[in-house]
Amino acid sequence: MGKYRKPVQIVIMLGVLLLGGYAIGKALFASGDGRPEIGGQAPNFTLLDLKGQSHQLSDYKGKAVVVNFWGSFCPPCVKEMPEFQRQYDKWGDKSLNILAVNLSEDDLTVQTFVGERNLSYPILRDANRVIERKYGLEQYPTTFFVKPDGTIMDIFVGGMTEKDIDDRIERLLQS
Repeated sequence: MGKYRKPVQIVIMLGVLLLGGYAIGKALFASGDGRPEIGGQAPNFTLLDLKGQSHQLSDYKGKAVVVNFWGSFCPPCVKEMPEFQRQYDKWGDKSLNILAVNLSEDDLTVQTFVGERNLSYPILRDANRVIERKYGLEQYPTTFFVKPDGTIMDIFVGGMTEKDIDDRIERLLQS
């Protein structure tokens, strides 16, 4: 047994290293990075609108909610904001809420942008980008379609056409 002792120890040591490395790698590179996913709960947040009123996502429980992250510096965002307004006008009386979360622009820029486009749905301010990080945003615009039970029906990254928005809202209202 003496002459096999060293190779057996090496094999055991390699096995332990492989299993340990696998466990550490799995923990470090797991897909559960905390980002919201379709079918998961939308992270709650509390933000102020342009009038200083507080909006908490959980206040909208029981209603369909579209959460759109945007900035006036983003051409696709600029294009889709009036399209969201038309959808808000069309569906607003059917328990639909649109919350547009601006990404840390100054008050004057946002108020001017909203005024020029006659936007009447809530424009919320994420001045410190806390909610942006909570939602794991990487690209603008990003839109979350949240069912009345608070689960995410869909996540759309990039600019959408009015038809894209309308189709998703129809599905959202049917959920």
